[in-house]
Amino acid sequence: MSYLSKKYILIFIGAVIQGFSMGVFLFPNAIPTGGAAGITVLLNYWIHVPLSLTLWILNSSVLLFAYQYLGGGYVVGTLFGITVTSVSIDVFGKFLDTPFSNVWIDMFVGSIFFGIGITCLLRQGVSNGGIGVIAYIISRYRHIDPGKPMFWINGFIFVITAYVIDWQIVIQAILCQWISSKIINWLYNLSVEVKAPSLAWRKK
Repeated sequence: MSYLSKKYILIFIGAVIQGFSMGVFLFPNAIPTGGAAGITVLLNYWIHVPLSLTLWILNSSVLLFAYQYLGGGYVVGTLFGITVTSVSIDVFGKFLDTPFSNVWIDMFVGSIFFGIGITCLLRQGVSNGGIGVIAYIISRYRHIDPGKPMFWINGFIFVITAYVIDWQIVIQAILCQWISSKIINWLYNLSVEVKAPSLAWRKK
């Protein structure tokens, strides 16, 4: 199997895990995982646009806009991941229900799976698109840390989402970001060393 085939298989797995977390645990409770997800939840709440379709349009539009900054390989891989994630959200959302009856447990479990899925994507040199791409472009032009524009953009969208739907969403969205970030930081830097078994016979 070629390196490119392995890369896209791992992107597929990460995108499916991400879609599972959003379709089963987070989106049914209107918990946004970022700025693009917050807009997705809002549009679904206001005009009942399908979550998967809205998320794909938002993420792919931002990604194509940033083509000249990020390069073709990054864009193609990320667009593939975005597409698989959107389809997974739709499939899991229709055929699977959360086994829990508590929104906070859903948020916790969903955040863990979300972090695992994002890590799979990042380790293959792609992302899940969204506001992070805009923040990256702003940081390059303004010469600032991309975390700052990302924080303010996501925060603004979270506040609007909470105002329209429920103020509890702000706390849940922040916790979701914190838990998933911890998972990403841990797994992204995790290295597993596999040692081949020794075939040498012990001397007697």
